[in-house]
Amino acid sequence: MEQGFDYVIVGGGSAGCVLAARLSENPDVRVCLIEAGGKDTNPLIHVPVGFAKMTTGPLTWGLTTAPQKHANNREILYAQARVLGGGSSINAEVFTRGHPSDYDRWVEEGAEGWSFDEVLPYFLRSEGNNTLAGEMHGTDGPLGVSSQTAPNTLTRAFVQACQEYGIPFNPDFNGAVQEGAGPYQTTTRNKRRCSAAVGYLHPVLGRKNLTLLTGATVLRLVIRGGRATGVEYTLGKDRHIRTATASHEVLVTSGAVGSPKLMMLSGIGPADHIRAHGIEVVQDLPGVGQNLQDHFGIDIVAELKGHESLDKYNKLHWMLWAGMEYALFREGPVTSNVVEGGAFWYADRDQMRPDLQFHFLAGAGAEAGVPSVRKGSSGITLNSYTLRPKSRGTITLRSADPRDRPVVDPNFLAEPDDLRVSVEGVRISREIFSQGPLAKYIRELRFPDASVRSQADLEAYARQYGRTSYHPTCTCRIGRDEMAVVDPQLRVHGIDGLRICDSSVMPSLVGSNTNAATIMIGEKASDMIRGNA
Repeated sequence: MEQGFDYVIVGGGSAGCVLAARLSENPDVRVCLIEAGGKDTNPLIHVPVGFAKMTTGPLTWGLTTAPQKHANNREILYAQARVLGGGSSINAEVFTRGHPSDYDRWVEEGAEGWSFDEVLPYFLRSEGNNTLAGEMHGTDGPLGVSSQTAPNTLTRAFVQACQEYGIPFNPDFNGAVQEGAGPYQTTTRNKRRCSAAVGYLHPVLGRKNLTLLTGATVLRLVIRGGRATGVEYTLGKDRHIRTATASHEVLVTSGAVGSPKLMMLSGIGPADHIRAHGIEVVQDLPGVGQNLQDHFGIDIVAELKGHESLDKYNKLHWMLWAGMEYALFREGPVTSNVVEGGAFWYADRDQMRPDLQFHFLAGAGAEAGVPSVRKGSSGITLNSYTLRPKSRGTITLRSADPRDRPVVDPNFLAEPDDLRVSVEGVRISREIFSQGPLAKYIRELRFPDASVRSQADLEAYARQYGRTSYHPTCTCRIGRDEMAVVDPQLRVHGIDGLRICDSSVMPSLVGSNTNAATIMIGEKASDMIRGNA
């Protein structure tokens, strides 16, 4: 069975939803969006607090890393979304763009046209902020962005504790200055999650020129005569191979794990690796799947004297109360994204920009793999990570079977400087917890406990408890050198009619959460494809 389109988009995550909505604005253009996961109908997706229940389970790919030799050979859970909207449907909804210098660095790395001044218009075009405006914020974009109206008492205490430690208050991490502490703005609208699917795709699904396929596994790209002409895929449990052809372009938006996997399955990537799996080499691009970068997050957890945190809502009667409050009034703990507050600060004060980011959670054990507190108690968590890690990992094929998971090796802590900065993040986290506004609520620090004191102790703790921050990027990077995969227009080197338009094209990891940047890439790509940039 074969269907014909002008554009075939492979991956219905943040960037894919943007592209589908923008390209289908022209009624004469036929667009097909293909997503491996299901539709975003799970109620947990749409309530902000649902994030805490979605880092494992059916809305993810169920990935774990290869054994991390610099992190005690642990195989670390590696949550990546498998649902319409991608990461924007299951993340913690934190809205940060990164530091302007991150994008100026991209230009130095070969991404001409991607400086901060050149990408800012696309950030603004995407953003529909309900609070902030001016030259650094958009107010009419599809992506709803909101300020928290009633942050948890402990979130406010965290921000005050940061100030007592010496981190100044910052009401806008996406404004003129990144450094400081404050409540995060979130990708929510009217107290509901605003994913890329909700903001961009849902309003346009009625367009006759837009076809959405969910539960579809793309097997490979179809390449004829050096040009991408479509994709082969299966639908649901049916193993019958179907084809979607693209008269204009195939656009790959499968993320920093999925995009290099699909490229290699299609014969595009490191020739020796592809041949080793019995796949015919179409284009030798040694950079495909290389340069994997991610934030290595380390949590500290404290047990509280009382039950001020969101943990009390794990009890059935409180859970029912919270559900009723949300259903009737759109208020209460269900409106919380859990990761309500944060900070950007310095492990090294000689740096020109923050090199650490902190996420404060008004609860404990909210995410898979994070330590919790004793049963019946309530807790809080502070996560930190080095913003620009030097370690580089890989995505490689496990086999030639498209249904096999790839081998994900972030190579966490391979560079000693990453460990140094990470440990400083843990030390600062402890200092913040010891400040008066927060300390008065804390019974004891549970992880790491009081026995962890020396530099060696802290390094051992980081190796044992550090984890992904769900920000894989850079595996099909922009550039013009031999390890680059796409040019600054996102066209795959050596293959016509094929672009990659997601977080995998970043030359280097931005110093913040990555969803806003990924949506920006989708916006800018849509203009490039239409000849407007």
